[in-house]
Amino acid sequence: MKVVLLAINAKYIHSSLSVWILAESISKYARASQDVSVVEATINQENGHIADNVAALEPEILGVSTYIWNAGKLPALLELLRKRLPGTIFVLGGPEASNNMEYWLENDADYVLHGEGEYSFPALLDEIGEGIPAEKAQKFPDKTAENNTIDKSVQFRPEQAAPEEPVDPYTDTYFTALNGRISYLETSRGCPFRCSFCLSAGVPVRYFPIDTVKKQINKLSHSGTQTIKLVDRTFNCNAERACELFDYIIRLDTDCRFHFEVAADLFDEQTLTLLALAPPGRIQLEAGLQSFHKPALDASSRQTDIGKAVKNITTLLQAGNIHIHADLIAGLPHETLKEFKESFNKAYALGAHTLQLGFLKLLHGSVMREQAAALEIQYDAQPPYEITSSPWMSIDDIKVLKQTENALQHTYNKRRFLSALEYVIAAYESDPFTFYSLLGAAVPNHGLQLEEYIERIYAFCIGLPGVDSSYLRDCMMCDWLSMVKGKNTPPFLTNRDSRISRDSKIDRNSLRDQNSRREHIETEAEKRLGHKLGRQEYAVLTTGNVVFVDSNDRDPVTGLYKVHTLNAGVKSPY
Repeated sequence: MKVVLLAINAKYIHSSLSVWILAESISKYARASQDVSVVEATINQENGHIADNVAALEPEILGVSTYIWNAGKLPALLELLRKRLPGTIFVLGGPEASNNMEYWLENDADYVLHGEGEYSFPALLDEIGEGIPAEKAQKFPDKTAENNTIDKSVQFRPEQAAPEEPVDPYTDTYFTALNGRISYLETSRGCPFRCSFCLSAGVPVRYFPIDTVKKQINKLSHSGTQTIKLVDRTFNCNAERACELFDYIIRLDTDCRFHFEVAADLFDEQTLTLLALAPPGRIQLEAGLQSFHKPALDASSRQTDIGKAVKNITTLLQAGNIHIHADLIAGLPHETLKEFKESFNKAYALGAHTLQLGFLKLLHGSVMREQAAALEIQYDAQPPYEITSSPWMSIDDIKVLKQTENALQHTYNKRRFLSALEYVIAAYESDPFTFYSLLGAAVPNHGLQLEEYIERIYAFCIGLPGVDSSYLRDCMMCDWLSMVKGKNTPPFLTNRDSRISRDSKIDRNSLRDQNSRREHIETEAEKRLGHKLGRQEYAVLTTGNVVFVDSNDRDPVTGLYKVHTLNAGVKSPY
């Protein structure tokens, strides 16, 4: 049969792991040979365009991978595909479909696979291919059902254990399709913890053979991808195994970055010592703190030694070679806005390279969703099912948090204007949460161009008590040079030297002086750099000092370019 597996990713740079695992599992486990194709799309593509790509392959079976990021798009797309492919059998899998079967059966699904699909999907294809009518196909019984049978011929849940040896999806066809995008790898499934907001809560951990994992890591590291993300829910829950894999990755001859989700409190001294030896930028760690408020952690069944987590994150940051991403979840039970503010400020003080302010999501299949009514938590009925209010967070509180998240995401988390932000927070004598909440309310970023956004930030900040406009401008100028490459400075930051050189009305002597000054700056800077300096790569500050950027020296951990100060004997034009 002609089988098409459809994945709809959040962004083009992302790739799908699940559909490629299924494609290879069909080849490995199906009794009959199947003609399998993979189509990857994004949520930003028009449904008609996606439908055209799928319909052109004329599938008899269409398998669709469902997740929280594409669930809102799928109903309309499936309806369109049903019109284009009236005889095609639609099979849905993934956490969104398997935990919300009735909904998807009402939205054009013929079958919904529950759980891991490596065996169940090939088995379903065999039965369909052998001509068993869909309404009479023999199904494996769902033992959770009251009468141990399935009322409708829709759920296909085999009793075989999942394979111990994982299917290897990393074929030549996969690498051709990957084309340098972010790739994903799993070395284990399940999680030993029981966080009530997570779908992996309490699922027994199954580790894949470590030699197989190493082979896949090596293969991916030479595939042309720049980032490899491991999807293990808590990569370091087995400290000895994690240490061995970290050591293997550190020793690889590759320029790839490896991203891990970890529990920061589980790191032991041996692993911390090893990680300090990693090449700068080789490893990225995403550590879920979620909250510093113990009642919120307890109510979410979150087991974290927060003191040890803070200590370990601090140790990792001091080494300076690993990108650290810390997570908070706003809206957890028993945490008010005031208490979340305290969590935010404590997390911000750690100095992680990214501080993710996420919002509680009431996912289908999670314990927290089952508890929502009893906890009086209100949430959006549409994906991603985010909290809208609770006894501890009002609608207005959530609005404040959304504004704070907007400002944080478009500045600090994107490594934008870090010295300027640090200066303003100190000069204004504010705590970080208060500053970002005010900035988010005054200067929301909803698709603004960077130049316009930062000019609005500047205008907002110079209106705050204690902020010196000249010093802030110098900070922003240095920050601009460090974070962009080959772009002209925004006009509102441009120093007078630059404006004079563009002014056609100035006299020739002034122009000669300015050109001489520029030549002196460029000569001195180029002596230090050892290569030519572009005019967009330096600036004269209000102090008269010259700053210039080495566009060949980008920090692999922070992503910022090195900025130098040059006292070039240049008299301040101000």
